[in-house]
Amino acid sequence: MQITDDLNRLLNIVPEEIRRNVELHPQRNSLIEIVLDLGRCPEARFPLGAEYISQTAVSWEDLDHCISQIGEFSGDNRAGIERTLHRISAIRNRTGKVIGLTCRVGRAVFGKVGMIRDLVETGQSILMLGRPGVGKTTALREIARVLADELSKRVVIIDTSNEIAGDGDIPHPAIGRARRMQVARPELQHQVMIEAVENHMPEVIVIDEIGTELEAIAARTIAERGVQLIGTAHGNRIENLMKNPTLADLIGGIQAVTLGDEEARRRGSQKTVLERKAPPTFEIAIEMLERDRWVVHESVASTIDSLLRGMQPTLQVRTMDEAGEVSMVEERYNSPSAAPPTRTLSPQVMKSVEVSAPGLTGLRGSGKMIPIPPEKSTPENKYFEQLLDASFTTGLRGIVGGNAEHPAVGPNGEDLPLHIYPYGIARHQLDQVIRSLRLPVALTKDIDSADVVLALRSHIRNQSKLRHMAKTRQVPIHTVKSGSAPQVARALRRLLNMEDPNAPEVPDLALFARSGSEDEIEALEEARLAVEQIVIPKGQPVELLPRSPQVRKMQHELVEHYRLKSNSFGEEPNRRLRIYPA
Repeated sequence: MQITDDLNRLLNIVPEEIRRNVELHPQRNSLIEIVLDLGRCPEARFPLGAEYISQTAVSWEDLDHCISQIGEFSGDNRAGIERTLHRISAIRNRTGKVIGLTCRVGRAVFGKVGMIRDLVETGQSILMLGRPGVGKTTALREIARVLADELSKRVVIIDTSNEIAGDGDIPHPAIGRARRMQVARPELQHQVMIEAVENHMPEVIVIDEIGTELEAIAARTIAERGVQLIGTAHGNRIENLMKNPTLADLIGGIQAVTLGDEEARRRGSQKTVLERKAPPTFEIAIEMLERDRWVVHESVASTIDSLLRGMQPTLQVRTMDEAGEVSMVEERYNSPSAAPPTRTLSPQVMKSVEVSAPGLTGLRGSGKMIPIPPEKSTPENKYFEQLLDASFTTGLRGIVGGNAEHPAVGPNGEDLPLHIYPYGIARHQLDQVIRSLRLPVALTKDIDSADVVLALRSHIRNQSKLRHMAKTRQVPIHTVKSGSAPQVARALRRLLNMEDPNAPEVPDLALFARSGSEDEIEALEEARLAVEQIVIPKGQPVELLPRSPQVRKMQHELVEHYRLKSNSFGEEPNRRLRIYPA
């Protein structure tokens, strides 16, 4: 890695005593900046700390000496030295007179782009985040040179403070063949961005310090025209942009969405949730935590969606050693606002909880339901009612739970509970099945601690990354066709060796019930007996008793489980289900 700094050009503008002391300093080559404040001792800042480099306080003459040798200060109080990358920033008093200078060393670092060269060559837009001084502008300059010289692309740099290509009309050689457009005033940066696209046909636009809403909108406009964007923004982590309403559009924007009852139930969340508003302007984001340690988000959209749902995405951390070798490791996103892990009860605790059917709810519980006049009874209906009465003589406990002993070990000899990493299956659906069947299963968000991956077949098909991770960690993948409760229950039983795959499947009515009330279980048992005792063996249709719309929906789902058809007919409150043979 080659570093060019032209440090002597910067030292030539400071007073003689300061220049001499810096040249003799052992950390001269790692100097970050020199601070000159009126009436205070001059200070030099290095990576390991700051120290005074003279015991003589800075005077008006010292400040005037420095200002006379540099260009004019722009609207953002920045100036430079022609054809160098150094930056001199001014602090003014209330009358506008300069009372302090920050002389920052600008360095051209060649070879830094090797950490993300594969991402640069993809042609996708890249956003670089990091605190001030971590090296965002230096990396931006090197990326512009590589794109222009080595990849032969038309690159235009929007250089608002002349910090990327240096001061003066002739750009610094560090940007290679890339072209530079200067900005008259910082507040006009968004206009120059659009002008560059309209007038100069660039393939790549390089922007430093996107900081206003107008600039964020201009960046989206450029990206939608098919131009690759390479930009920087202040903020340590991508989560900082999510909380910044001015810059949130760079990552797609955040909006509050009200879900329907069914969708909220499927997600297991509240009805009002936060979601990404639009596709991100930048497809890739890089968090520059340190100069040689960067966190890469190869899919900003996936990262934002995961964070909004309270999940912790897996990150790619890239580091570069002194020899220029790049290493990549995967880490979990450490976010203070991430949702806490779900607490899963152990099988012993689950067994100690007594399962009991609650009392009647809804219209039946309120006593407001209008009684139904008795209908003519047929021999088949009498036979069915006898079966229904007989099934409830044993009580509801056998239907809701059961006390079957679970195996002491899993299918591969692992200790229970079985740790499952779900993918594409609603977590609340899994929790409901585990609680209803009291299975020795624990859900985990970490694939490293999982015994098996339980995934939706349609989702896992295109997830080569997850398949590769599971193969590397030797974690088997078990797929289900759909995320319905019966399918999930059957898969969990098979994983625990609790059923014979060739045996006919007997549905667990608690999986179809919403609240597990006696009213729901009774209606589901009625439908089950009708199917198993009359519709299937005798091939005759059966009409069930009138039920509420919610309960009829559960009965429909149970009938579909048997691969039969059913319709609702009649008028409320006497509307009921009719089940047809196959």
